[in-house]
Amino acid sequence: METNKTGDISKAPKVFLITGASRGFGKLWAEAFLKRGDKVAATARNLDHLNDLVEKYGDAVLPIKLDVNNREQSIEAVKQAKDHFGRIDVLINNAGYGLFGAIEETTEQEAREQIETNFFGVLWATQAVLPIMREQKSGHIIQVSSFLGLVTLPVLGLYNASKFAVEGLSETLATEVAGFGIKVSLIEPNGFSTDWAGASAIQTTQTEVYAPLKKAFSEGATADTWGVPEATVDAVIKLVDSANPPLRLLLGKVAYQAVTQTYEKRLAGFAEWKEVSEAAHGK
Repeated sequence: METNKTGDISKAPKVFLITGASRGFGKLWAEAFLKRGDKVAATARNLDHLNDLVEKYGDAVLPIKLDVNNREQSIEAVKQAKDHFGRIDVLINNAGYGLFGAIEETTEQEAREQIETNFFGVLWATQAVLPIMREQKSGHIIQVSSFLGLVTLPVLGLYNASKFAVEGLSETLATEVAGFGIKVSLIEPNGFSTDWAGASAIQTTQTEVYAPLKKAFSEGATADTWGVPEATVDAVIKLVDSANPPLRLLLGKVAYQAVTQTYEKRLAGFAEWKEVSEAAHGK
């Protein structure tokens, strides 16, 4: 694709594949792209949730039924999008959910399902789109991670772990595919007023010993903690239009402050134990 003087990719319509496009960020961003004339393959478990987009934007949107936990469905969804639109310029791995509860409370099934969706769901779609983008010699893979892939909060241990895994996968991927003209970006939002912490969330069965911790966590979230979802649209459009997109893009004031403060503390901790660390090398 051509770039203009500002370094943005030319405004020719792009083809997007967005997982988890039935609600939240996925649907919000899908409509923003459609409004400006792009094409969107939008996936959802329930296609009825995409009817309004189809009615409004017609052939510009392709609804695809997808459970991201199913690798074969992911492969087929990517193939369907490519066959329909002829190419895939941007994959946005947005599907995922939050599991709220202390680590000790979490059942094996809850833990496996959290990692299955938030990590393996990302892996399957990413693997499926890579051959297409390699053949195109271009493409942009965007993983919707979280600032909790860089820092942690209590009672979100498995969610934190799933996003830390996505971070490691994606940073490695970026080094592997740069030579093929493929860009990789991680979007790292703080909490936003979507249904991520509401209808989409899963709660562990509470044990009384962790009740005070959960209460403190809940009371610590003020109205200012939550960002406005619509405010992310301009940032995401700038990201997809950039000829040199960043590997990581924090979304929200809370995310920026939390991550920078945490990394300053980590660097200080590394420096404090520098002599011990270097002595452990042995030579």
